[in-house]
Amino acid sequence: MTLKTLVPSFFAGLLLAAMGARADQVPVAVAANFTAPFNKIAPEFEKETGHQLVASFGSTGKFYAQIKNGAPFEVLLAADDETPAKLVKENAAVAGSPFSYAIGKLVLWSAQPGLVDEQGAVLKRATFERLAIAEPRLAPYGAAGVEAMKKLGVYDAVAPKLVTGETIAQAYQFVASGNAQLGFVALSQVLKDGKVEGSAWIVPPDLYTSIRQDAVLLNSGKDKPGPVALLKYLQGAKAQAVIKSYGYELGK
Repeated sequence: MTLKTLVPSFFAGLLLAAMGARADQVPVAVAANFTAPFNKIAPEFEKETGHQLVASFGSTGKFYAQIKNGAPFEVLLAADDETPAKLVKENAAVAGSPFSYAIGKLVLWSAQPGLVDEQGAVLKRATFERLAIAEPRLAPYGAAGVEAMKKLGVYDAVAPKLVTGETIAQAYQFVASGNAQLGFVALSQVLKDGKVEGSAWIVPPDLYTSIRQDAVLLNSGKDKPGPVALLKYLQGAKAQAVIKSYGYELGK
């Protein structure tokens, strides 16, 4: 039996064990890039299950530190696959529970139409004043942006122009507000009704390590119906349709 088939059966077993229990209030730590799709998924999940989600949005690196320091999250929706695996290894999360709920896409984006070309050549011209990224040590999308610039050979020239946000959400705000002319953000943040507002270059996936985003059941959520139901719901057709609509690929 493969891991792909083990994960759904894992949650099915936990759900059966939790059946008959009352509705839960579920504290969830959500990677900032997944804010918009999560906010669309959450009301439908709550309506169908009766469980209430209490979401916090931020950087995966900060969530890791908070979980290790005893933060009462029951589910982590990370922006990478390394952090959930690390939490399992350190006995802070349930073995067998991690799965990829989305694969993110990096985009170089500007709120100004026409500023970013479809080949990303604006990076080599470097005529802009500021470029925003998320903190690479905490946010996988920030690390991906740095990796892409290094592979393109532009990092040294662009480095003095970088402005760094604590999260990908803050990096987005720098660009949306005009404090930075462009920035590396998640495609999900700039895709509205299937179209990108402003101008953008979807960074080719061979320029950065795949952003495989994993969900994991934390120890504080073990044996509780709410967090188990949420992780199962994310693997269902309704949630996956929402995830795809925001430009993510589905985990395999």
